[in-house]
Order: sequence, then structure tokens, then C-alpha cells
Amino acid sequence: MRSTLRTRRAPHHRRTTAKLAAAVVAGALAFSVTACGGDGDDDGDGRDKGGGKESAAAVELPKLDGQTVSVAAVWGGSERKVFLKVLDEFEKRTGAKVTFVPAQDPIISFLESKVAGGQPPDVAMLPQVGAIDQAVQNKWAKPVGPEAQKQLEKNYAKGWQDLGAVDGKQYGVYFKAANKSLVWYNTKVFENAGAEEAKTWDDFVKTAQTVYDSGVPPISVAGADGWTLTDWFENIYLSQAGPEKYDQLAKHEIKWTDASVKEALTTLGEIFGKKGFVAGGANGALQTEFPASVKQTFTGGDQPKAGMVFEGDMVSLPISETKAEVGTDAKVFPFPAVGDESPAVVGGDAAVALKDNKGAQALLTFLASPDAAEIWAEAGGFVSPNKNLDMAAYPNDVQRDIAKALIAAGDDIRFDMSDQAPQAFGGTPGKGEWKALQDFLKNPKDVEATQKALETSAAAAYKD
Repeated sequence: MRSTLRTRRAPHHRRTTAKLAAAVVAGALAFSVTACGGDGDDDGDGRDKGGGKESAAAVELPKLDGQTVSVAAVWGGSERKVFLKVLDEFEKRTGAKVTFVPAQDPIISFLESKVAGGQPPDVAMLPQVGAIDQAVQNKWAKPVGPEAQKQLEKNYAKGWQDLGAVDGKQYGVYFKAANKSLVWYNTKVFENAGAEEAKTWDDFVKTAQTVYDSGVPPISVAGADGWTLTDWFENIYLSQAGPEKYDQLAKHEIKWTDASVKEALTTLGEIFGKKGFVAGGANGALQTEFPASVKQTFTGGDQPKAGMVFEGDMVSLPISETKAEVGTDAKVFPFPAVGDESPAVVGGDAAVALKDNKGAQALLTFLASPDAAEIWAEAGGFVSPNKNLDMAAYPNDVQRDIAKALIAAGDDIRFDMSDQAPQAFGGTPGKGEWKALQDFLKNPKDVEATQKALETSAAAAYKD
């Protein structure tokens, strides 16, 4: 699908503060409580159990008996199971029947086919800021109704409201956030190797070498999912180039052929290009999806396929599907500082109504409330931007501390760069940034060719 997305005119996302980074560091290093993870009693689709626990409702929902609400999302596996529990609670409280519509990346292309066929879902969970903009540009998105708006104003900092607004009008409700600046490691591998948590990039490379020397590939990379590669780049770039450059590159005010991009790719190549550092080599990594990249790090006893895996707080959900226990077998440290400070990159998924009906608006209202956030928070692998969610809902100290830090940051947040881009560049499998970085994983020495490919794709996507 050809992108027609214009750059966003809502207030720009400011840098994540040192306060947020410091709090995340403190929380990560204080990881000592076993994560609850997913509910081990779930059946195949996760819908046989009720939703949230019985407690006073934070929001009143309308009765929708006999109505059907369809929700499209790209979530699969453990994430889908937990989201279905959230939808179960909505059904229980409204009487509506909710249908989950499995979507594929890029979700905008998926929705385009649904709209063209006259069957758009009532609500779509959009994982990119750019996707919200494009849904508005295509005249699919419906503005948030008054009840959902009340919940947003009550429960969300203005920065998170702005992320779901286009030209000053509210369309999105950010239900799920993510801290995308964490490195998770197998404690047994580290103990056997004598490896230590790394605070700087140089230390990280040394730690990887120490793990490699012990006979275990140091790093698991989910190369089949291009979004994980963008997260690698963004964390390095934010820490190394700084927030001002990050903002400029996110808006394509500077080109991907800029020297700062060359420096970041060269730094990333110190890991991707070192023989034996990436589990399965480049070919193996390019066939490894995100859940598998996590699980292969925490299975296999003394000889797992990798010692570390980089990604956000959502890593705890795939870990919960192994025998490993977070806090004992699996621990975490902040992404190492490449420049002066460790980076703190956040992402998120927003609910957007594609039909202007009572059921869609009621679901947006529910998702903007603490009631919905509590259900997923209890399961783990989730951080909510909802400031009125009881922190006791989180299953362990590290997720609680990350959530506290996210809330404390208020309007001062730094959002995932690729998620701010037109989806044709920043969120399409086999194209744009995803494809260029997958090619870079195969050949990390050819930095110049990667830059040229990135700039060519970016120029086309931002052209409008």
C-alpha cells in the first residue's frame, strides 16, 4: 500500500527524562520477585476464565445486550490470551459479544482490505503512532466520544493523550505501553561464564565476549521480526546521538545518510558482525521470531541457545511459558549507555474506533479506565500509561518500578522512532526500515549501503 501519511502536527514527543531512565535502572536492578507471568490455567484461547477480579468498578459502562463488537489486533500467543481476558470482562459488564479479529502486519494494509470489503472492525489496536495518523488520513478513524474522553482526561497525562490526537482531535486511547530499553539474561549462563551486567556499551561487548568464551552464543536476536531490529538501532541512536538528533531523524528532518546514523550502525555492527555473537548466526536469527528469541534464551539447561535477549518488559510473558522464573533464572538490566546516559525508549498500542457506534465507544471508554488495565497488569508483560491504575496490580517489583517511572515522567516521554514514521517505512514486513535492517544483520559491514537503502525508503514514505 502506498503511504499517503503526512508528518504529524500534534505536539511533538519530548525526550524521556533522566529521571525516568534512573528509575528504570533502579527497578531493573531491584528485580527480586518472581513474576506471575501468564495464568497457567488458561486453555487454548484463554477465554474460559472471567476477566478482572470482583472489585468496585472505576467506570460505568452501558448495557449492550445483543450487540456485537469486533476488535482487530496483531497480538498473538500469550499477548492475545491476556487481551482476550480483558475483552471477557467487557462482555461480562456490558452484555455485548466481542469478536477478536486476528490482524497481520502491517495492520493498515490489513484494515484497508477490510474497509474495501465493507467489513472494517469496530475497533482496531494500532501499534504505531504513524498508523493512527494514516487511519485518520484515510478517513477511517472516528473521534473519541465524550465518555472515553472523560476517562482519558482523568487517567492519562497530556503527553499520552497527544500521542493519540491528530490536529488537536482525539482518536486513540493508549492502552498498552512498553519500556523497550532492557536486556534480559540467563543467570545460570552468567554465573558459569563469570559475566556481569553491563552499564556501558563497551562493557556490554566485553560481557558478550565472556559469555561466548564460556561456550554459549551471547545474544538472541529476533531477526524475523523487523521491529526488534529497529529497537536495537533506536536505543543505540538515542544514547549516542542524543535526543535532538533522535527527534530530527524521527521526523526525517535529517537524512539516514547522516554521519550520526553511520556511527550508530557501526556500533550495532560490533555485535551483529562479530562471529558467534548472534545465536544461530544471521541466517538463524532471520528465521527467529520474538517469542522464540526469548524462549531459546531460557530453555536448554546449562546450554541454552543464547545467554541474553534484548527487548522490552513484554519479554516476561514468553518467559512465563518456560520453566524459568523471573528474578531467579531470568534477570534484567537497562540497555547499556552508548553515550552519556542509558536510553529509555517507549512504545505503545492505541485503540481506535473505525465505526461510530455505541459498542466501539464503550470499549474505548473501558480501555481508558483502570479496570481494563488491571487485568493485563496482573498477568505481567504489560505496562500501562494509566496513572490511576493501582500499582499493586503488577506482579513484580521491576514492572511496578517501570510503571511508576513511566507515570512519573508525565508528558516527558520519548516514543519509539519507527512507530512515529509512516508505516510504509517504519512498520511493514519486508519493506522499508525493517527490510534494510534485516539486510544489515546479514551484512553488517556494509554500513553505507544500509544507509542508502534506509534513506531511499524514508524519502519515498515521507514524500507526501
